[in-house]
Amino acid sequence: MHIVVCIKQVPDSAQIRVHPVTNTIMRQGVPSVINPYDLFSLEEAMRLRDTLGGKVTVLSMGPPMAEDSLRKALGLGADDAVLLTDRFFAGSDTLATSYALASAIKKISETDPVDIVFAGKQTIDGDTAQVGPGIAKRLNLQQLTYVAKVEGVDLEKREVVVHRRSEGGVQVLKTSLPCLITMLEGSNSIRFGTMPDMFRAARHQLRTWNAEAAGIEDISLCGLKGSPTVVKKVFAPSARKDKATMIDVTGKSADEISAAAIDAIFKAQPKLEADMLELAAGTR
Repeated sequence: MHIVVCIKQVPDSAQIRVHPVTNTIMRQGVPSVINPYDLFSLEEAMRLRDTLGGKVTVLSMGPPMAEDSLRKALGLGADDAVLLTDRFFAGSDTLATSYALASAIKKISETDPVDIVFAGKQTIDGDTAQVGPGIAKRLNLQQLTYVAKVEGVDLEKREVVVHRRSEGGVQVLKTSLPCLITMLEGSNSIRFGTMPDMFRAARHQLRTWNAEAAGIEDISLCGLKGSPTVVKKVFAPSARKDKATMIDVTGKSADEISAAAIDAIFKAQPKLEADMLELAAGTR
């Protein structure tokens, strides 16, 4: 079984700042990390490989420094890595990104057919959750999003069963391979890399592809030219001025603490108490 995991190198969101004048993200001096959601997909892919055999290939599109994230993924246990890097990819939005990644996956499949493509549910820098579904659409793959658990994979029947989280609960879905799966956060526990894998990652010969090597058929669909998305404004939310209400709970019982908390809430939101009384009386 061959699994491809799409990962992205992103700036550490805990250290991102917004420029007060230009309203753009200030990336200078901000360390880069693997998108946290992608790590859950990587771990799930490696668990399937450990159980069923095969290999895991990690794929990323970005500048040359994205090699660091690919080597980290190799150090965690991935088998192979491909980096898409070319000036034609600069400025890509989700539409252009999904096109480039789908082209690369198609190229990889020419020599080693891909059974499952994994991706995180979204990235912490864009938060659109569009790239994974975009890849599935372009490659005509069955699409399973917001997956909390991969129940099992039957290679003989070419089927996969997953638990998908939805607003109404959990859906248990079965579909055929090949497919694309986007994993939710907390779906597994990410392993620590072993020393042999770390040494292998340092020596590994990464495959670095430009647009031509990745099999890009129409370069106008990449980068800024292929990106219809226009960001009008980026801004930091205003700091809240409201301060927390402190309640002295010394020597009070649980019931007294609950009553004090409710009183504090109704005091801060006078209309809320009247609304709740109307709802309780059935007059609203």
